[in-house]
Amino acid sequence: MIVDTHAHYLPQAMLEDLNNRGSDFPNINCLNEDNVWKLGFSGGPLTRPILPGLRQGDTRLAWMDEQKIDAMVCGGWLDSFGYEIPDEEGKRWSQFINEHLMKACSDVDRFAPLCSVPLQNGKMAAAVLEEALDAGFHGAMIGTQPKGGQGNLDDPDLDPFWELASDRKAAIYLHPMFGCGDPRLSDYGLANTVGRGIDTITAMSRLIFAGHLEKYTGMNFIISHGGGGLPFLLGRLQMNHDHNPEFGNPRASLGACYYDTVVNDVRTLEFVCDTFGSEKVMMGSDYPFAFGDLEPRKIIEASQLSDSEKQNILGNVAERIFHLENCSCAHS
Repeated sequence: MIVDTHAHYLPQAMLEDLNNRGSDFPNINCLNEDNVWKLGFSGGPLTRPILPGLRQGDTRLAWMDEQKIDAMVCGGWLDSFGYEIPDEEGKRWSQFINEHLMKACSDVDRFAPLCSVPLQNGKMAAAVLEEALDAGFHGAMIGTQPKGGQGNLDDPDLDPFWELASDRKAAIYLHPMFGCGDPRLSDYGLANTVGRGIDTITAMSRLIFAGHLEKYTGMNFIISHGGGGLPFLLGRLQMNHDHNPEFGNPRASLGACYYDTVVNDVRTLEFVCDTFGSEKVMMGSDYPFAFGDLEPRKIIEASQLSDSEKQNILGNVAERIFHLENCSCAHS
Protein backbone atom coordinates (compact mmCIF):
# COMPACT_ATOMS: atom_id res chain seq x y z
CA MET A 1 0.00 0.00 0.00
CA ILE A 2 1.31 3.47 -0.97
CA VAL A 3 0.48 6.06 1.71
CA ASP A 4 0.69 9.85 1.77
CA THR A 5 1.14 10.67 5.46
CA HIS A 6 1.24 14.47 5.25
CA ALA A 7 -1.95 16.08 3.95
CA HIS A 8 -4.42 18.70 5.14
CA TYR A 9 -8.21 18.70 4.89
CA LEU A 10 -10.76 21.31 5.97
CA PRO A 11 -14.06 20.02 4.53
CA GLN A 12 -16.34 22.44 2.74
CA ALA A 13 -19.29 21.13 4.74
CA MET A 14 -17.58 22.25 7.94
CA LEU A 15 -17.32 25.84 6.75
CA GLU A 16 -20.95 25.89 5.66
CA ASP A 17 -22.03 24.42 8.99
CA LEU A 18 -19.94 27.03 10.82
CA ASN A 19 -21.94 29.77 9.12
CA ASN A 20 -25.09 28.21 10.59
CA ARG A 21 -23.62 27.71 14.07
CA GLY A 22 -21.66 30.90 14.50
CA SER A 23 -23.22 31.60 17.88
CA ASP A 24 -21.49 28.48 19.22
CA PHE A 25 -18.12 30.07 18.47
CA PRO A 26 -18.24 33.78 19.38
CA ASN A 27 -14.47 34.20 18.98
CA ILE A 28 -14.35 32.77 15.46
CA ASN A 29 -15.10 34.77 12.34
CA CYS A 30 -15.93 32.94 9.09
CA LEU A 31 -15.80 35.07 5.95
CA ASN A 32 -16.89 34.01 2.46
CA GLU A 33 -16.58 36.43 -0.43
CA ASP A 34 -17.11 34.98 -3.92
CA ASN A 35 -16.24 31.50 -2.63
CA VAL A 36 -13.00 32.74 -1.08
CA TRP A 37 -13.17 31.49 2.50
CA LYS A 38 -11.14 32.78 5.44
CA LEU A 39 -11.24 32.37 9.22
CA GLY A 40 -10.39 34.75 12.04
CA PHE A 41 -9.78 34.03 15.72
CA SER A 42 -10.18 36.25 18.77
CA GLY A 43 -10.23 39.44 16.70
CA GLY A 44 -6.88 38.69 15.08
CA PRO A 45 -6.05 38.85 11.37
CA LEU A 46 -7.85 36.60 8.95
CA THR A 47 -6.18 33.42 7.77
CA ARG A 48 -4.84 32.89 4.31
CA PRO A 49 -7.57 31.90 1.83
CA ILE A 50 -8.74 28.32 2.32
CA LEU A 51 -7.76 26.79 -1.00
CA PRO A 52 -10.38 24.79 -2.93
CA GLY A 53 -8.07 21.77 -2.77
CA LEU A 54 -8.01 22.07 1.00
CA ARG A 55 -11.82 21.92 1.14
CA GLN A 56 -12.63 19.27 -1.46
CA GLY A 57 -12.47 15.50 -1.36
CA ASP A 58 -13.01 14.68 -5.03
CA THR A 59 -10.02 16.67 -6.30
CA ARG A 60 -7.67 14.97 -3.83
CA LEU A 61 -8.95 11.57 -4.91
CA ALA A 62 -8.22 12.45 -8.53
CA TRP A 63 -4.73 13.61 -7.50
CA MET A 64 -4.14 10.39 -5.55
CA ASP A 65 -5.10 8.33 -8.59
CA GLU A 66 -2.77 10.38 -10.76
CA GLN A 67 0.10 9.89 -8.29
CA LYS A 68 -0.74 6.20 -7.73
CA ILE A 69 -1.34 6.68 -4.00
CA ASP A 70 -3.64 4.23 -2.23
CA ALA A 71 -4.32 6.01 1.06
CA MET A 72 -3.98 9.47 2.55
CA VAL A 73 -3.54 10.38 6.21
CA CYS A 74 -5.51 13.62 6.56
CA GLY A 75 -4.82 16.16 9.28
CA GLY A 76 -6.47 19.53 9.70
CA TRP A 77 -5.12 22.91 8.60
CA LEU A 78 -2.84 24.60 11.12
CA ASP A 79 -4.22 28.09 10.42
CA SER A 80 -7.62 26.87 11.60
CA PHE A 81 -6.69 25.19 14.90
CA GLY A 82 -7.65 28.25 16.96
CA TYR A 83 -5.30 27.76 19.90
CA GLU A 84 -5.78 31.43 20.83
CA ILE A 85 -9.50 31.24 21.66
CA PRO A 86 -10.76 30.57 25.23
CA ASP A 87 -10.36 27.04 26.57
CA GLU A 88 -13.96 25.83 26.55
CA GLU A 89 -14.64 27.29 23.13
CA GLY A 90 -11.37 25.79 21.93
CA LYS A 91 -12.49 22.36 23.08
CA ARG A 92 -15.82 22.72 21.24
CA TRP A 93 -13.97 23.96 18.16
CA SER A 94 -11.61 20.96 18.06
CA GLN A 95 -14.59 18.64 18.46
CA PHE A 96 -16.39 20.48 15.66
CA ILE A 97 -13.38 20.10 13.34
CA ASN A 98 -13.10 16.42 14.26
CA GLU A 99 -16.79 15.77 13.69
CA HIS A 100 -16.61 17.08 10.14
CA LEU A 101 -13.23 15.58 9.29
CA MET A 102 -14.35 12.14 10.44
CA LYS A 103 -17.53 12.38 8.38
CA ALA A 104 -15.62 13.47 5.27
CA CYS A 105 -13.08 10.68 5.70
CA SER A 106 -15.71 8.06 6.52
CA ASP A 107 -17.37 8.77 3.20
CA VAL A 108 -14.18 7.71 1.37
CA ASP A 109 -12.39 4.49 2.30
CA ARG A 110 -8.97 5.86 1.27
CA PHE A 111 -8.73 8.63 3.88
CA ALA A 112 -7.43 8.11 7.44
CA PRO A 113 -8.13 11.16 9.66
CA LEU A 114 -5.95 12.76 12.33
CA CYS A 115 -7.83 14.71 14.98
CA SER A 116 -7.31 18.25 16.24
CA VAL A 117 -6.97 18.97 19.97
CA PRO A 118 -7.26 22.20 22.03
CA LEU A 119 -3.64 22.72 23.05
CA GLN A 120 -4.59 25.84 25.01
CA ASN A 121 -5.54 23.46 27.84
CA GLY A 122 -3.71 20.19 28.52
CA LYS A 123 -6.53 18.37 30.31
CA MET A 124 -9.00 19.29 27.58
CA ALA A 125 -6.51 18.28 24.89
CA ALA A 126 -6.13 14.88 26.57
CA ALA A 127 -9.90 14.44 26.80
CA VAL A 128 -10.45 15.35 23.13
CA LEU A 129 -7.60 13.07 22.02
CA GLU A 130 -9.04 10.13 23.94
CA GLU A 131 -12.51 10.83 22.58
CA ALA A 132 -11.13 10.98 19.03
CA LEU A 133 -9.07 7.80 19.31
CA ASP A 134 -12.12 5.99 20.63
CA ALA A 135 -14.07 7.29 17.63
CA GLY A 136 -11.58 5.83 15.15
CA PHE A 137 -9.09 8.61 14.47
CA HIS A 138 -5.59 7.41 13.60
CA GLY A 139 -3.78 9.95 15.76
CA ALA A 140 -3.58 13.73 16.05
CA MET A 141 -1.95 16.58 14.16
CA ILE A 142 -0.74 19.35 16.46
CA GLY A 143 0.90 22.73 15.97
CA THR A 144 4.15 24.00 17.42
CA GLN A 145 2.68 27.04 19.18
CA PRO A 146 0.00 26.29 21.78
CA LYS A 147 -2.01 29.25 23.04
CA GLY A 148 -1.90 30.95 19.64
CA GLY A 149 1.66 32.00 18.92
CA GLN A 150 2.60 31.93 22.57
CA GLY A 151 3.44 29.17 25.00
CA ASN A 152 5.55 26.06 24.57
CA LEU A 153 4.85 22.38 24.07
CA ASP A 154 6.90 21.51 27.15
CA ASP A 155 4.60 23.58 29.38
CA PRO A 156 3.65 21.40 32.39
CA ASP A 157 0.01 22.27 31.69
CA LEU A 158 0.23 19.98 28.65
CA ASP A 159 1.54 16.96 30.60
CA PRO A 160 -1.92 15.31 30.69
CA PHE A 161 -1.99 15.39 26.88
CA TRP A 162 1.47 13.83 26.55
CA GLU A 163 0.64 11.20 29.16
CA LEU A 164 -2.54 10.19 27.36
CA ALA A 165 -0.79 10.12 23.97
CA SER A 166 1.88 7.84 25.40
CA ASP A 167 -0.58 5.60 27.25
CA ARG A 168 -2.69 5.16 24.11
CA LYS A 169 0.37 4.70 21.85
CA ALA A 170 -1.05 7.45 19.64
CA ALA A 171 0.52 8.84 16.48
CA ILE A 172 1.22 12.55 17.10
CA TYR A 173 2.12 14.54 13.99
CA LEU A 174 3.92 17.82 14.74
CA HIS A 175 3.52 20.56 12.15
CA PRO A 176 4.85 24.14 12.24
CA MET A 177 2.56 27.14 12.35
CA PHE A 178 2.70 29.71 9.54
CA GLY A 179 4.94 32.25 11.28
CA CYS A 180 7.62 32.11 13.92
CA GLY A 181 7.35 35.74 15.08
CA ASP A 182 10.59 37.04 13.54
CA PRO A 183 9.95 40.27 11.57
CA ARG A 184 13.00 39.56 9.39
CA LEU A 185 10.98 36.82 7.72
CA SER A 186 8.21 39.09 6.45
CA ASP A 187 9.40 39.19 2.82
CA TYR A 188 11.22 37.07 0.22
CA GLY A 189 8.84 34.21 1.06
CA LEU A 190 10.92 33.51 4.16
CA ALA A 191 7.94 32.67 6.39
CA ASN A 192 7.55 29.45 4.41
CA THR A 193 11.12 28.71 3.39
CA VAL A 194 12.85 29.51 6.69
CA GLY A 195 10.26 30.38 9.33
CA ARG A 196 8.59 26.98 9.42
CA GLY A 197 11.91 25.24 9.90
CA ILE A 198 12.87 27.62 12.72
CA ASP A 199 9.47 27.07 14.33
CA THR A 200 9.91 23.29 14.22
CA ILE A 201 13.49 23.42 15.50
CA THR A 202 12.54 25.67 18.42
CA ALA A 203 9.51 23.65 19.51
CA MET A 204 11.31 20.33 19.14
CA SER A 205 14.45 21.50 20.93
CA ARG A 206 12.35 22.42 23.94
CA LEU A 207 10.64 19.02 23.93
CA ILE A 208 14.00 17.28 23.58
CA PHE A 209 15.81 19.15 26.35
CA ALA A 210 12.75 18.90 28.63
CA GLY A 211 13.08 15.13 28.27
CA HIS A 212 9.57 14.59 26.92
CA LEU A 213 10.56 12.21 24.14
CA GLU A 214 12.42 10.02 26.61
CA LYS A 215 9.60 10.18 29.16
CA TYR A 216 6.52 9.70 26.97
CA THR A 217 7.86 6.78 24.97
CA GLY A 218 4.57 5.10 24.14
CA MET A 219 3.52 7.58 21.46
CA ASN A 220 4.68 7.55 17.85
CA PHE A 221 5.93 11.10 17.27
CA ILE A 222 6.23 12.36 13.69
CA ILE A 223 8.06 15.56 12.71
CA SER A 224 6.98 17.11 9.42
CA HIS A 225 9.24 18.40 6.64
CA GLY A 226 11.95 15.83 7.31
CA GLY A 227 12.47 17.20 10.80
CA GLY A 228 12.59 20.84 9.73
CA GLY A 229 16.41 21.01 9.79
CA LEU A 230 16.88 19.05 13.02
CA PRO A 231 18.91 16.21 11.42
CA PHE A 232 21.55 18.76 10.40
CA LEU A 233 21.68 20.30 13.89
CA LEU A 234 21.92 16.98 15.71
CA GLY A 235 25.60 17.37 16.56
CA ARG A 236 25.14 20.86 17.95
CA LEU A 237 22.07 19.81 19.94
CA GLN A 238 23.99 16.85 21.34
CA MET A 239 26.84 19.14 22.41
CA ASN A 240 24.35 21.15 24.47
CA HIS A 241 23.30 17.95 26.23
CA ASP A 242 26.92 16.90 26.76
CA HIS A 243 27.63 20.22 28.47
CA ASN A 244 24.33 20.09 30.36
CA PRO A 245 23.63 16.40 31.09
CA GLU A 246 20.50 17.30 33.03
CA PHE A 247 18.93 18.16 29.66
CA GLY A 248 17.27 15.47 27.57
CA ASN A 249 19.36 13.54 25.06
CA PRO A 250 18.90 14.70 21.43
CA ARG A 251 20.21 11.51 19.81
CA ALA A 252 17.91 9.32 21.86
CA SER A 253 14.96 11.69 21.41
CA LEU A 254 15.25 12.24 17.66
CA GLY A 255 16.11 8.61 17.09
CA ALA A 256 12.73 7.70 18.55
CA CYS A 257 10.82 10.02 16.16
CA TYR A 258 9.52 9.60 12.62
CA TYR A 259 9.97 11.93 9.65
CA ASP A 260 8.25 12.67 6.35
CA THR A 261 9.80 13.14 2.92
CA VAL A 262 8.75 16.77 2.31
CA VAL A 263 12.36 17.99 1.96
CA ASN A 264 12.38 18.79 -1.80
CA ASP A 265 15.89 17.42 -2.34
CA VAL A 266 16.98 13.82 -2.93
CA ARG A 267 20.29 14.11 -1.09
CA THR A 268 18.52 15.61 1.91
CA LEU A 269 16.12 12.67 1.99
CA GLU A 270 19.06 10.26 1.80
CA PHE A 271 20.74 12.08 4.68
CA VAL A 272 17.62 11.83 6.85
CA CYS A 273 17.41 8.11 6.08
CA ASP A 274 21.12 7.62 6.77
CA THR A 275 20.78 9.45 10.08
CA PHE A 276 17.66 7.76 11.43
CA GLY A 277 17.01 4.78 9.14
CA SER A 278 14.37 4.25 6.44
CA GLU A 279 12.19 2.57 9.08
CA LYS A 280 11.73 6.05 10.55
CA VAL A 281 10.71 7.82 7.33
CA MET A 282 7.32 8.03 5.59
CA MET A 283 6.19 9.57 2.32
CA GLY A 284 4.38 12.90 2.54
CA SER A 285 3.15 15.56 0.14
CA ASP A 286 1.80 18.46 2.24
CA TYR A 287 -1.26 18.30 -0.03
CA PRO A 288 -2.74 20.55 -1.38
CA PHE A 289 0.02 23.12 -1.05
CA ALA A 290 2.28 23.83 -4.02
CA PHE A 291 5.11 24.56 -1.59
CA GLY A 292 5.02 20.92 -0.53
CA ASP A 293 5.75 18.00 -2.84
CA LEU A 294 2.84 17.20 -5.11
CA GLU A 295 4.74 14.40 -6.86
CA PRO A 296 5.88 12.70 -3.66
CA ARG A 297 6.90 9.34 -5.11
CA LYS A 298 9.53 10.88 -7.39
CA ILE A 299 12.00 11.90 -4.67
CA ILE A 300 11.89 8.38 -3.22
CA GLU A 301 12.23 6.63 -6.56
CA ALA A 302 15.12 8.94 -7.58
CA SER A 303 17.11 8.17 -4.44
CA GLN A 304 19.95 5.68 -4.04
CA LEU A 305 18.01 3.83 -1.34
CA SER A 306 17.46 0.10 -1.68
CA ASP A 307 14.16 -1.34 -2.83
CA SER A 308 13.31 -2.46 0.72
CA GLU A 309 14.11 1.00 2.08
CA LYS A 310 11.88 2.58 -0.55
CA GLN A 311 9.04 0.22 0.39
CA ASN A 312 9.43 1.24 4.01
CA ILE A 313 9.03 4.89 3.07
CA LEU A 314 6.26 4.41 0.51
CA GLY A 315 3.92 2.69 2.92
CA ASN A 316 5.23 -0.05 5.21
CA VAL A 317 6.12 2.29 8.07
CA ALA A 318 2.93 4.33 7.75
CA GLU A 319 0.73 1.24 7.78
CA ARG A 320 2.19 0.29 11.16
CA ILE A 321 2.44 3.75 12.76
CA PHE A 322 -1.07 4.86 11.82
CA HIS A 323 -2.63 1.39 12.29
CA LEU A 324 -3.84 1.32 8.71
CA GLU A 325 -3.95 -2.46 8.68
CA ASN A 326 -7.35 -2.18 10.37
CA CYS A 327 -8.55 0.61 8.13
CA SER A 328 -10.80 0.07 5.13
CA CYS A 329 -8.28 2.08 3.07
CA ALA A 330 -5.85 -0.83 3.47
CA HIS A 331 -8.16 -3.00 1.40
CA SER A 332 -9.26 -0.53 -1.27
